[in-house]
Amino acid sequence: MSKFIDRVVLHVRAGKGGHGCASVRREKFMPLGGPDGGNGGNGGDVILEVDPNVHTLLDFHFHPHAKGGNGKPGEGSNRSGKQGEELLLKVPSGTVIMSEDGEVLADLVGAGTRFIAAQGGRGGLGNAALVSKARKAPGFALLGEDGQERDLVLELKSVADVGLVGFPSAGKSSLVSVLSAAKPKIADYPFTTLVPNLGVVQSGDTTFTIADVPGLIPGASEGRGLGLDFLRHLERTAVLAHVVDCATLDPGRDPISDVDALEAELAAYQPALKADTGLGELADRPRVVILNKTDIPDADELADMVTAEFESRGWPVFKISAVSREGLRPLTFALAQMVLEYRASQIVVEPKRPVLRPVVKGDSGFRVVLDPEIEGGFIVHGERPERWVAQTQFDNDEAVGYLADRLARLGVEDELVKLGAEPGASVTIGDYVFDWEPSISAGVETLLTRRGVDPRLEQTDRIGAAERKHASRVRRGLLSEDEE
Repeated sequence: MSKFIDRVVLHVRAGKGGHGCASVRREKFMPLGGPDGGNGGNGGDVILEVDPNVHTLLDFHFHPHAKGGNGKPGEGSNRSGKQGEELLLKVPSGTVIMSEDGEVLADLVGAGTRFIAAQGGRGGLGNAALVSKARKAPGFALLGEDGQERDLVLELKSVADVGLVGFPSAGKSSLVSVLSAAKPKIADYPFTTLVPNLGVVQSGDTTFTIADVPGLIPGASEGRGLGLDFLRHLERTAVLAHVVDCATLDPGRDPISDVDALEAELAAYQPALKADTGLGELADRPRVVILNKTDIPDADELADMVTAEFESRGWPVFKISAVSREGLRPLTFALAQMVLEYRASQIVVEPKRPVLRPVVKGDSGFRVVLDPEIEGGFIVHGERPERWVAQTQFDNDEAVGYLADRLARLGVEDELVKLGAEPGASVTIGDYVFDWEPSISAGVETLLTRRGVDPRLEQTDRIGAAERKHASRVRRGLLSEDEE
């Protein structure tokens, strides 16, 4: 038996970008062929796309991890690495994508609607792309970036034209079974319906869908019964139909009190609909009252008594019997007409155009703050500095010098000086911690030397970490000055 899953947590991770290649062209009689390292390929994205043939999130329930393909590294002879394969995941229409803290990121409605769940990492540049006036033949390349990784909450809100609302055992499933080809579970005990059931109804030239939502009880909007889990399926219904059990034997219940109780629950759930941009406020949806089980004489008399009360509220009332199929034809045509009128009253929403947000002139793209954990330390925040650090090969002095030049041109060095940074101060950028050394003279023209070496890193007079450790052990009497 298949399960209906309408809320899952999906762990997505895009592919990593391939590393750039540091290569020098070597041919006979060409001793100075120049750099020819290719760029790494970009990592593959993870994309969610609406597919009309998918109706549940069951696949993500059993396979909650999704990963895009990694990009291939660049090669010599200016050969770029292959792009990582994107991962395309099919989701049903009506899927809402949220972050872990509940922020709505996307509302996927309509076949073909897409959302990039995780962006693939950029491929690193090869040394051929890093040639400049200061570096004729770079002996390094940039590393590929990691792909975006995050957890997303996928929530399915059924897309139906008519939503059936009622107490347990009101006859909603029976009504869906006789109006459409759907075959929901039907039994003579409460909460038979545990998942929403969708059916397609044909009325003349009009086709519309109808949703049987699990039975609601007072307090459903606060988590009682099954209501809190499935009230969201009513958010996208164009017409709400109250299915009332006129033959109930429960004491203290009658059609009017049942409808009033359900209206109170719908109103209490209304604040949760603010993130839904589909059909407006729930209180403004058209209503219809369906008095069911009128094939029983006492129920038929009760239906006649309460009809006037519902009509005074401006709601159409229909007396039916899902068992004997009495009154179904007028009900079907009335629902079809209400759906058509509601569709015609809605404003046609045009596809959203991509929004370009250029960087404001004068915006440095970074900020430097004091490190709360390290005395005299600083933390540099910003997309570009953090990305540059992640792309750097720290076992290559020339690559480290190139990073220092980039940070200096961005203004990081000047900002540290302005904030009073002292030589040797701890500076954190991304996942890396550095000892700030202003004597490196970042940003000035570099001297030509062998590949993979930056002579500026060797011109500092600062005592290295190994020397400081040795001096500390000598002061504590653990070593003599002559011992290593």
